[in-house]
Amino acid sequence: MSSEFPGFPQAALTFFRQLKRHNNRDWFNEHKPAYETAVKAPMEEFVEAVNARLAAFAPAYITEPRKAIYRIYRDTRFSSDKTPYKTHAGALFRRGDLPKHEAGSFYVGISPDGVELAGGVYMPGPDQLRVLRAHLADRHEDLEKMLKSAKLRKLAGDLQGTALQRPPKGYAANHPAVDLLRRKQWYFFKTLDAGLATSPKLVPAIADAFEAMTPVVEFLNEPFQKRKHLDL
Repeated sequence: MSSEFPGFPQAALTFFRQLKRHNNRDWFNEHKPAYETAVKAPMEEFVEAVNARLAAFAPAYITEPRKAIYRIYRDTRFSSDKTPYKTHAGALFRRGDLPKHEAGSFYVGISPDGVELAGGVYMPGPDQLRVLRAHLADRHEDLEKMLKSAKLRKLAGDLQGTALQRPPKGYAANHPAVDLLRRKQWYFFKTLDAGLATSPKLVPAIADAFEAMTPVVEFLNEPFQKRKHLDL
């Protein structure tokens, strides 16, 4: 795996700008060769370059391109927006031994609007919420210490996510970790300048942010890992 990636071609951002104006199947089919050349192929190279960086600090999250890269086709079944294509390219780097969206992972999105990076737990189900909250109730001081990292705050920002208005069932309002326990999501999210997408600085910037997030992502995955081993 090579860590050298020159950045996406300008044609990739141009393609997404045009797709935003012409988000229909006829236009996409006519311009699919441009998508394959300017977006899909570079995206695969990009994922391999990020994987090469992950090998140094989060090897469990190395994800082969065909599993990491999201399809460009939108799922419109339950959406009022029926446009068929996404106007960005995205990739998810996750532990292959844990559920795709319910456990902690890393995400990158590339579009003309910016480079999005994220890390943490975004879509936990009821069972995952129960497990995570029990973990946080017992180990909240460890997480709170991690969240004070100046490097983490600079590169990834503050912990984000939706939250309940009241403490979840089984936890007192005066629990020392009540703010963490009320959350339904625990993740970092930051948008970097779109110009970074076409720069060789793209992969190093993402790798630095992912490395800063790694202790928290691993912490959030600890209870899932423990349960997995108990089930073996």
